Amino acid sequence: MPDVRLASPRGKWILFTTVLGSSMALLDSTVVNVALPRIGRDLGTGLAALQWTVNAYMLTLAGLILLGGSLGDRFGRRKVFVIGVVWFAAASLLCGLAPDAGVLIIARALQGIGGALLTPGSLALIQASFAPEDRSRAVGLWSGFGGVGAAVGPFLGGWLVEGPGWRWVFLLNVPVALVCVPVALRHVPESDAASSGDAGPPGRFDVLGAVLGALALGLVTYALIGARELTPVVIVTAVAGVAAAVAFVYVEHHRADPMLPPDIFASRQFTAVNLVTLCVYAAFGGFFFLTALQLQVVAGYSPLAAGTALLPTTVLMLLFSARSGALADRTGPRLPLTVGPLLCAGAMLLMLRVGRDADYLTDVLPALIVMGAGMVTLVAPLTATVLASVDTARAGLASGINNAAARAAGLIAVAALPLLTGMGPEAYRSPTAFGAAFDKAMPICAGVLVLGSVLAFSLVRRPAPGCRKPECRRHGCLPFPPLEQPRPGTAAGPTAPEAGPAAPEAGPAR
Repeated sequence: MPDVRLASPRGKWILFTTVLGSSMALLDSTVVNVALPRIGRDLGTGLAALQWTVNAYMLTLAGLILLGGSLGDRFGRRKVFVIGVVWFAAASLLCGLAPDAGVLIIARALQGIGGALLTPGSLALIQASFAPEDRSRAVGLWSGFGGVGAAVGPFLGGWLVEGPGWRWVFLLNVPVALVCVPVALRHVPESDAASSGDAGPPGRFDVLGAVLGALALGLVTYALIGARELTPVVIVTAVAGVAAAVAFVYVEHHRADPMLPPDIFASRQFTAVNLVTLCVYAAFGGFFFLTALQLQVVAGYSPLAAGTALLPTTVLMLLFSARSGALADRTGPRLPLTVGPLLCAGAMLLMLRVGRDADYLTDVLPALIVMGAGMVTLVAPLTATVLASVDTARAGLASGINNAAARAAGLIAVAALPLLTGMGPEAYRSPTAFGAAFDKAMPICAGVLVLGSVLAFSLVRRPAPGCRKPECRRHGCLPFPPLEQPRPGTAAGPTAPEAGPAAPEAGPAR
């Protein structure tokens, strides 16, 4: 039984190292967008390479994050967490030293593998180490520090790009890892599913499912990015991506212990909220990818100014997500999940005012405040509804699926939007060309959000009396839905498909 107290020296060290490790992956999810124009200029590359700089990381992270959690349950959460930190740092070093775009993209994919190992492990270590009476506060502090990191990320990215250079966005992870790993090995106790008292032995690894899922995402992404020219290679890749997706569904339906158990979608509420998640995070992925470029390429902002300009959205989430979660407890999830996407859609339409020499106070800030208000309204209730829609024993699995769905949606959006808006390979070098494409992209993103709002209004229902109400109020400030970990004494979440039938940036919430 875990017995570490938060006030003890060991408890503080555990909190420190888990925050430090998860912050590596979190910051790389938020700061890279700001660096893209400088990366493209320094490496002499086109828009497709910039898309892959973002998507290579998201691809391996989304495809392997459920498998990463199960590895920790089987072989030891501290061991897998430390391996993830070392792997992530080594990949970051390769990113920072990359001589060309090809090496950078490969290194970003390797970073995603490290992120898939350390991201679920950081929260799992807290759940497995702290005494039950301190666990909730420890998770709250872990998430709160993560929210601060998310808020600081774009500013830090802009400062690094404008100061020592974009390579330090990645190289900064190396000294962080050099601190994190020794502290973890000295102060964090080892645990696995058996030692934590989780019910049942871990199932077999669904490696085939993980490979097919990642392969389908990768092939479809490649086809979308390359579809400006319908070459035979692009057509074959698209067909192969669809075939891999069909094979993934077939395998998951016929395995005894699948990574993505089909019966979890027997919960109509769970299915509905994941459909809303796909719409919402596809729009968010496209918005933040393109806005960081728009502010620099078209509005003429420096990297530091562009990063600082994005702060209000995350700060609003950090300040008010708790109240949003409390309000959703009273009203039910349908109202916030309907209104939140509409507010975000309005913010994206307001971004159409951001053009050449845009004034921050009158053109940019109003859109970002509305965007923050929409995300405050939406994100915490979305997480709570996902977790409340399944049995408690499956909370970890449900949040892992929701997290992967959000990342996959952002991945597809970053690949598809330049194609849908006619953005050419050199568009990010031309204010006129990029501005025209941006003006087409924002209504598309707004339309996807409206679709999410309609789905929420039509399909999401208030949970029945007596249903579990997860404590998601404090943790809605991160850029992706959370990874819920099972409490000791319950069936393993992300790694226990044998649990009973179904009844949300880096981000963590409960």
